[in-house]
Amino acid sequence: MVRLPFSAAGSQQRQILICLAALAALLLAGVLPLALLRLWQSSPLSDRTTPPRSLAPAPPAQAIWRSPLRRQCHAIDPALVQRLRHLQHTLPQHTRRLRIDPSNYGSRHPRDAYGQPVAHTPQLVVLHETVYGLNSAINTFTTHHPNDADQVSYHTLIGEKGQIVQALDPSHRAFGAGYSAFRGRWAVTNAAMAGSVNNFALHLSLETPLDGEDSDPHHSGYSSAQYDAMAVVLADWMRRFDIPADHITTHRHVDLGLERADPRSFNWQALQVRLAALGVLC
Repeated sequence: MVRLPFSAAGSQQRQILICLAALAALLLAGVLPLALLRLWQSSPLSDRTTPPRSLAPAPPAQAIWRSPLRRQCHAIDPALVQRLRHLQHTLPQHTRRLRIDPSNYGSRHPRDAYGQPVAHTPQLVVLHETVYGLNSAINTFTTHHPNDADQVSYHTLIGEKGQIVQALDPSHRAFGAGYSAFRGRWAVTNAAMAGSVNNFALHLSLETPLDGEDSDPHHSGYSSAQYDAMAVVLADWMRRFDIPADHITTHRHVDLGLERADPRSFNWQALQVRLAALGVLC
């Protein structure tokens, strides 16, 4: 056996020790963190599931909506059918389109303020009245309103003579009903505010007659031309968005603040016969 000089042997031992130390360091770097991770995962303090997102608060209880509209497969008045069919075929030419101020409408949100999926396609129609004249409503919608409380819009306005004014395309969210719900549903799109039906609703408003420009519970009612135009617009929405007749409701019903009465003096039978004539109640 060849004996190395003492100095050479010491140098070799030092190299072996350095290699062993490096190997130990690599083992600790790979094994120890894995061991610690396994220890943490087995600990009761560990929660390996993603915490669930918060849920929006549910709306308060409200009266049950029982639709006055009933199933009807046959029209009664052939002249009414002919009149409404003509108006239906000329709807684009009869419709005036506005460009309202962006402060008075918004986008439909696919998720609520808590990150949960929420209905954002039209599934409901809310009926209103303007209280003041048609031009007053148009001026309001086209005016910039920096304060949330002043922002308001409907998708369609129906004038006393049957004028059809599209204030907002159905793809957008109108600010028609603030604190509102329908059959236990609303959408909370701003966590600092209460929910509303606006995210999944369409809003249609009738011009109020002159004797209704007050806070009385009733007025003389709406014209035949208004019911004609309203029925044609509603039939179009019902077909386009698959909205059932019992999802046509009123601002009075959806309002959770119990402050709204519109549309006052509304004649559901007048709407019934017209929707039946258009074939959407069968």
